[in-house]
Amino acid sequence: MSEFLWGAAGAGHQIEGDNDNSDTWFAELVTPTVFQEPSGKACDSWNRWREDIGLVVAMGLTAYRFSVEWARVEPTEGAWDEEALDRYEAMVDECLAQGLAPVVTFNHFTAPHWFAMRGSWLDPEAPALFARYCDKLMERFGDRIAYAVTLNEPNLPHLLSWLNLPDFVRQVERATLEAASEKAGVPAYRLANVVLPEELTPMEDGLEAAHVAARAVIKARRPELPVGFSLAVMDDVVEGDDASVRDRKRAEVYRRWLELARDDDFLGVQNYEQVPYDGAGQVPPAEGVPVNQMGTAIEPLSLAGAVRYAHSVAGVPILVTEHGMSTSDDTQRADFLEPSLAGLHAVMDEGVPVLGYIHWTLLDNFEWVFGYQHQLGLHEVDRETFERTPKPSAGVYAALVKSFRS
Repeated sequence: MSEFLWGAAGAGHQIEGDNDNSDTWFAELVTPTVFQEPSGKACDSWNRWREDIGLVVAMGLTAYRFSVEWARVEPTEGAWDEEALDRYEAMVDECLAQGLAPVVTFNHFTAPHWFAMRGSWLDPEAPALFARYCDKLMERFGDRIAYAVTLNEPNLPHLLSWLNLPDFVRQVERATLEAASEKAGVPAYRLANVVLPEELTPMEDGLEAAHVAARAVIKARRPELPVGFSLAVMDDVVEGDDASVRDRKRAEVYRRWLELARDDDFLGVQNYEQVPYDGAGQVPPAEGVPVNQMGTAIEPLSLAGAVRYAHSVAGVPILVTEHGMSTSDDTQRADFLEPSLAGLHAVMDEGVPVLGYIHWTLLDNFEWVFGYQHQLGLHEVDRETFERTPKPSAGVYAALVKSFRS
């Protein structure tokens, strides 16, 4: 894949709907739950996937990143759902037929209910179970995909631990896992994106081993297929002359993963925000500065900073697997795109190898604990009819891609 990829992204649980054999679905429906609302039908993309691929084509893009739902493919341990495999295989083939590179994420946070009942990535057998699943996908359609992304943001819980969330949020997270454990009748029902502070490191240990195991089986099937994982990377910058807090965050949140990526073919970088730190901690935005729905200042050059930093440590080519903005004001998103891509282009001019840019996200979708309250899509989705409507930002992105490709 020598040509620079221009794409848009989605993820199974967030858009497909009715993913009722998954751990996240189960956790959404316990009481109490940290999830603001259940995912329900999401964007109904399980039924409308051809339409979604058509939206990517209509923007003149060259790649579609999507995830396979492990809970659909292996709804009970050791039993494979051939119809689900057929459906994901059809997605790969439709992408190819439409001239799109299929960038396939093997695990985008969610896992089967049975896997969570075993303790998720805390289970010593988790890496082998995940590798078996990845091998099944490779057997079915691995000969036709363009990039394999094993895991999505395995560092996210560690990153979230730096957000200074109120104590009650941590309490609700713990209560959610306790309620899920009780309802499932197991000692420790666990999720990949709702993690207890004392389990951050062992969960990451399991995820790291899972990536290594998955990479091995993928390469055994197809040695030339580029394999990597995606990492949540804020552009952490220093205000003043004391970099100690920023550097401690980098060591805790990114270092192990950037070092792991040195053995991969690429690293997926996922960036949304720039966060400034001084010697005392995070510096809040100045009064009157425009902010996104996460409350951080809108800074288009955050992408360039994140890509530059990640490559400086990992030393492998970068694929921007996610970048965008959480905002209900699409004018902000539209205005954000050109300077963000100009910054990325400047980093490439510095010599950083960047394989492509994939915008998050194609559709307004289910944003995990925030439910449907955050909007990151290039297309609006009617919550009743599921009709997709392009936002102005979709046209802006399409025009930018056309100019860059010409």
